[in-house]
Amino acid sequence: MRTTILSSVCLALATFATASAKSSYDGYKVYRVKTGINGKAVQSKLASFDFEQWNHDSTSHIDILIPPSQTAPFEALGLDYHVMHANLGDSIAAESATSTSNFKRQADNSTSWYDSYHPYADHIQYFDDLHAIFPNNSKKISSGKSYEGRDIYGLHLWGSGGPGKPAVLYHGTVHAREWISAPVVEYITYQLVTGYKSNDATVRTFLDSYDFFILPFVNPDGFVYSQTTQRLWRKNRQPGPNNSTCFGRDINRNWEFAWNATARGASSNPCSETYKGEAPSDTPENKGLDAFVRKLRDEQGIKLFIDWHSYGQDILSPYGYNETLYAPELGKWTKAANLVSSAIREATEDRTTFTFGPSGAALYATTGAAPDHVYSIGGAEFSYTIELRDTGDAGFVLPPEQIRPSVVEQWEGQKVLISLLDEVFFDGKGLA
Repeated sequence: MRTTILSSVCLALATFATASAKSSYDGYKVYRVKTGINGKAVQSKLASFDFEQWNHDSTSHIDILIPPSQTAPFEALGLDYHVMHANLGDSIAAESATSTSNFKRQADNSTSWYDSYHPYADHIQYFDDLHAIFPNNSKKISSGKSYEGRDIYGLHLWGSGGPGKPAVLYHGTVHAREWISAPVVEYITYQLVTGYKSNDATVRTFLDSYDFFILPFVNPDGFVYSQTTQRLWRKNRQPGPNNSTCFGRDINRNWEFAWNATARGASSNPCSETYKGEAPSDTPENKGLDAFVRKLRDEQGIKLFIDWHSYGQDILSPYGYNETLYAPELGKWTKAANLVSSAIREATEDRTTFTFGPSGAALYATTGAAPDHVYSIGGAEFSYTIELRDTGDAGFVLPPEQIRPSVVEQWEGQKVLISLLDEVFFDGKGLA
């Protein structure tokens, strides 16, 4: 979900609409530069460089992508930095290696899917396979079509008594380059399906209590583009307004609620990575998602919503558009996030830590963002953005060996969170 600050070289990449060849990042380096109390001085020294900033909150550090022609001059500045990617092209090549031969028709008994990244068509097949092994308790769903006509597909899962219970709604791959979000959403789906089939008591309680609506690719056009043409593409693939040469809107700045609340939360510039569009829901992706949210609200209510992103290891609740406005539910959201973070830390050998808090205060301002909208308009009782791994040397280009630990730790966190949704824990008898 991290936004970018683009200078001339990266702007040319970000606005390139119909590339004839895949963008190369050979020789590009990614640096983590310490800022702290010297942040303004660091930014001043970087003013003459062509770079893309990966992280938005630069209080302690900035992660920046530098083209080959400027790596030597940058290193000569003498800043306090370490190298995240010595050659981003090599990292992307390693990340993009795929292995899809073992998953087909094994979705019920194999987790080999989570050892590598996969082409978009295989993701569709994987969800089809999960549906096929759980036909009486699942239904293929769609929130509509993307700008380029791809189906925003998903699965609806339920337990005993049939569908119609309060909804748990998961979104993935809102931002195209955040590849790790889809496997996380898929793994949770896999655990729900296989756990229910094997009579796992915890999973049966979940599916007997809630209907799960799971959409792994909210931005399929952008994801395909990130695989075929430009790895670091973020937005959808909708043309800009008024014959603009820039493409794409940020679907997570396009929601109706607080769409134009502050100038700092999104951009009106079609070339910006956080371009919010000309009006709320003027992307076909968001228009369909918004209708889907309102339908769930009216028909069965939304108990929990999570929008999965990367990177930074954060669990963020509303509000994003205002750093000082706190929702009445903030107390229970924060306590639940604390327990989720603890479960993840205890389940990982390296004690992976997720920070938590209201999005605007804990991280940075976001207007027209999904968690604010699904809480305020959709009536979700719990609403979060979860920023996945990492906080170290990978950033958006998370190596395949980190897929499995990422998905496993998120399932551990979700088991805790879903178990808390109806607990008296929050009603004044426990920690509330």
